[in-house]
Formats: sequence, C-alpha cells, structure tokens
Amino acid sequence: MPMPAFEEYEPAGDCVCRGCAQRRRALARARAIPLRDGGHPAARGARRALVLATAAGVVLGGGGGTAVALSAPATGPVALDDPGSPQGGRTPLHGPKGKPGNPGAPGKPGTVKRIDRTTIITRAKLWLDAQVPYSMSAYWTDGYRQDCSGYVSMAWNLGSNEWTGSLDKFATKITKEELLPGDMLLFHNPADPTNGSHVVLFGGWVDETRTHYVAYEQTRPTTRKLATPYGYWANAAKYVPYRFNGVTGGIVPEAPGAVPAPAPEPPAAGPNPGAAARTFPGADKFAPGAANDHVAQLGRMLIERGAYRFYPKGVADRTWSDHDRLATQAFQRAQGWTGADADGVPGAHTWRLLVDKQGRNIPPTVGAAPGPGGVRAYPGPAVFRPGQSHPAVEALGRQLVKKGFGKYYTSGPGARWGEADRRNVEAFQRAQGWRGAAANGYPGPETWRRLFA
Repeated sequence: MPMPAFEEYEPAGDCVCRGCAQRRRALARARAIPLRDGGHPAARGARRALVLATAAGVVLGGGGGTAVALSAPATGPVALDDPGSPQGGRTPLHGPKGKPGNPGAPGKPGTVKRIDRTTIITRAKLWLDAQVPYSMSAYWTDGYRQDCSGYVSMAWNLGSNEWTGSLDKFATKITKEELLPGDMLLFHNPADPTNGSHVVLFGGWVDETRTHYVAYEQTRPTTRKLATPYGYWANAAKYVPYRFNGVTGGIVPEAPGAVPAPAPEPPAAGPNPGAAARTFPGADKFAPGAANDHVAQLGRMLIERGAYRFYPKGVADRTWSDHDRLATQAFQRAQGWTGADADGVPGAHTWRLLVDKQGRNIPPTVGAAPGPGGVRAYPGPAVFRPGQSHPAVEALGRQLVKKGFGKYYTSGPGARWGEADRRNVEAFQRAQGWRGAAANGYPGPETWRRLFA
C-alpha cells in the first residue's frame, strides 16, 4: 500500500460549508469592524489595510483560498527563512479605546468552544489575507494580540489571548503521524519563554515524505504561510504537535496516484463573465493584452502549484503576459500534455485542475533555464544539509561566486554541501542585513530568490 500523502487543506471559493460561509461573511463585513484603538492614526491605517485586503479577496474569487501571501517588509530587508518571534503574555481580548485588558484566568479545557478544521483554517486566512503586522503588544481589530500565540488563540477562537506557556492547556499532545490541518506545533522554552518560544498552525504535509509541512504563523514582518521543515527552522526537535480539544471533524488524506492522469486539454468553453470564480471564464480572458481579475486569479493558483520562478516579482497581476503563458505551459506539461494541449493558454480542463487543486504540481527545474525573472525554483531546505549532494548545491555555489561571496571555497564549488557553502551563504545573508538565526548559512526561499534574482 502506498504511503498516504497529505496536501494542505484549501476550502473552495464557492464552498457552501459553514466555515467558508462564515469567512465570506467576515470578509464582507470588514468595513463594519468596530475600531478598538481609539481612532489612533496607526490603528486607522491597520483597519484600512484589512478593509482593502478583504475587499480584494471578495473581488478576486469570493474569498477563496487561492492566494499566496508574498509580502515585502515595511522597512529594510528582513529574512524570511527563520525570523525571531517574541510574544506577549496572557491577556483577555483587547478592550475598548485601545486599552489592553488585565491578565485573564487560565483557560479550562472543558469549556472550549467547538470548532471544525475548516473554520480554523478559514480564520487563519483572515489574518493572512490582511497581512497583519507582527507585534507582541498591539492588538488586531478582532481583539487578538498580533504575535504567534495570539494568532493561534484567534484561529482556535479561544476568546482570550494565550501564550506558549498556556496554549497546551487547551489541547492534547499527539504524534507527528496524527497531525491534521488546524493542529499546532508548539515550542515553549522555559529558559526564555517570551523570546525563545514559538507556535505555528499546521496546514498540511507538503508531500508524502512528511519532511516539510505548510505552516500558518504570525511572525515578522506579517502573517505568513510557508513550506517549513518539520518541526521548524530552528529547535526542530523541540516542537511538539498538539490538537485543540474543541476541534470537530477531520480531513481525509489522498493517497499518491489517487488522481488519475488527466486527459488532453479539451476545447475551451465560451466566455462566461458572470460565472463564479470556479467556472472557467473563457479563453478570451487570457488573450494578449487582456487585463482582468481572472488573469490575477490564474497567476495566484499557478504560483501555489510551483510556478513561482515565472513571476519575477513573486506576485501575479491582472495583465496577461509571457509570465502567465509560460507558467500555464509548465503546469500543462506537468500533466503529461504535449503539442497543442500544452500551448500555455488555459482551457476549461486546466482551469478545473487548478481550482480543484488536482493534477500534478510543476516540478522544480534547478538545472534548466530560469524563468523570465531569472529566478530558479527553490529545491527545499533538505538539499542543504551536511553530506547531501544535489545539482542545486553546485548551482548555489556558482551563483555565490558570481555575486562575490565565494571566498571560503578552496576548490569547487561542487554538488556536495559542505561548510564552505554554509559560510559563503552566511556571508551573503549578513550582506542583506540579516542577523542571528536569519543568517545561519542555510538558504531558505528568500535567500535563494535574492541570489538568483
């Protein structure tokens, strides 16, 4: 029997389940969220950001979970590989007029609210859509503190702001094999609890190897969703999986090979501009010079399926271009299509596979030519570990030398990862202004992007 492969759970844009319906209502009500910060300009700016983000989500697909959060830091370069995440203490929900409340009483596991996994992920996406800024002292408009533990408290709808020293009171310890979307991975460091601890929400396994998972987390500079090594970038062995005591239901995993090889691309459907985001809008929406929301939605879906290298800015826009055509063609070829069936123009079948998250992802192409922006696909952190050999290691070394960061090589670079590679990467990371764990010499997605950009 093949090993089950878990994929991240993504509610469909027009899903009628309770969780998705609640999320759509929350997005639609974003303008009516009461301001709890006494009219302070910074608070008004934060609220406006939420309104804009949620409004954009409604326009671009009814609040569906197809967007990839790729945000630039507000000031200066910030490493996305392993940022620090200090947290605040335990407090109730944020009070009126911008005044934080007093520390609340410990939560009781028997009094938690019941919540399903779809709703947990939906709530997590609200902050992801709004790109909530990280803060261990500020509170978002829903009353939850804008740090890692406040984020999990919000997603689980605890009704109070917990911290890494109390979240386990609401949950039960489980094993790695039992993890499902909506569970948490918790590291509480008694030696430095407010600055050395962290917690993330588990979003699903990246593939059947179970070496990486999708993490939803509140960290600098804003809420993010990122493929992460198990249990985390640092202190990996100390992250403990937990299941919220109030969770209901589960998500059935798919086994590898369960999705049959798709048939060749059928003829495109006619234009249907009034249809929902799940319905193919018509080939005319993807013609040269076309500019519409369907192009942006297609780009976001393709990026989620491995087409990041085709988008040099890391995000898709509303204007059809070669970036979209090449990314679409790569996805079509990943399905085994050739010739006219892989012409780079989406048809009804391509659209359905992307919307329903079916078919095969675009494979990494480290040795092949880069996309339009010159960015090669990040191969994953497992490649850059002592003793590992991979073509990406040599490609990384050559790029380091090209950028002027090869002084630790006495020979090579070669395909086998070694200390010289790590020290050169560390030098490059420090040149970006990163420090601490963000400049540990192990390349993450942002280090990789900047090297090959």
